[in-house]
Amino acid sequence: MELKFSTFLSLTLLFSSVLNPALSDLCNPDDKKVLLQIKKAFGDPYVLTSWKSDTDCCDWYCVTCDSTTNRINSLTIFAGQVSGQIPALVGDLPYLETLEFHKQPNLTGPIQPAIAKLKGLKSLRLSWTNLSGSVPDFLSQLKNLTFLDLSFNNLTGAIPSSLSQLPNLNALHLDRNKLTGHIPISLGQFIGNVPDLYLSHNQLSGNIPTSFAQMDFGSIDLSRNKLEGDASVIFGLNKTTQIVDLSRNLLEFNLSKVEFPTSLTSLDINHNKIYGSIPVEFTQLNFQFLNVSYNRLCGQIPVGGKLQRLRRVILFS
Repeated sequence: MELKFSTFLSLTLLFSSVLNPALSDLCNPDDKKVLLQIKKAFGDPYVLTSWKSDTDCCDWYCVTCDSTTNRINSLTIFAGQVSGQIPALVGDLPYLETLEFHKQPNLTGPIQPAIAKLKGLKSLRLSWTNLSGSVPDFLSQLKNLTFLDLSFNNLTGAIPSSLSQLPNLNALHLDRNKLTGHIPISLGQFIGNVPDLYLSHNQLSGNIPTSFAQMDFGSIDLSRNKLEGDASVIFGLNKTTQIVDLSRNLLEFNLSKVEFPTSLTSLDINHNKIYGSIPVEFTQLNFQFLNVSYNRLCGQIPVGGKLQRLRRVILFS
């Protein structure tokens, strides 16, 4: 009798789950509720059509669930279109590790303050949108961030010095905005990893901080700003820097006095006020790209060595 009852109970639960798929959902009900509210806040866009209350949200487009906890750990909207501001509800997905809104021209307003609640966030990408306002200081609270991309927006104001307090950051993209002011000294004082740094196509001014002499950037792009003075602090014999782009600034220093790392593979310093001669050491570097044009260089162009094998070299003034 007990065996028959157990079998009956199992069959009942099985048929119940078939008739009501919600009972077999892997997705956490709190996460599902928040996601449906986010969909509503965006005006039920076509890209979120799969977000339906009677289906498992772990199967929805643009989201993923952790394989162990089944909590939503990724929200990435990079296709289709959403409109309006980033809903504060994103801060109610406590297990998010990845948040991405990419190529969303109808996404407006400031960077949502509720993002500061996402303490487990590792990757934040808000790029190619129409977000405006400042780069918020609260981003420094997200200590687990390894990747921060705010490029191709309409962000204004100064770069917050607190970003150097992100100990695990591998890459920082603030390029293609309308940022002004000086580069903070603190960006030469990262407390953990030294991230690849991309600040190009802004309106930054002043000198490159001398604190950069202490940083070993793998890649650094400061091009198309209004930076002045000496950029030699970026380089150094003991560094492992590979890619440097300082083009189209107002930099003025003696190129022949700079000590370049042997790791350097790409150097672009075109359209500055750099003087001196092209170092003979360039013949020993494994350049894949070199552009020193439109400066105030003089003297003989070094020949031989590894420069002979370089296909993309631009030397004219």
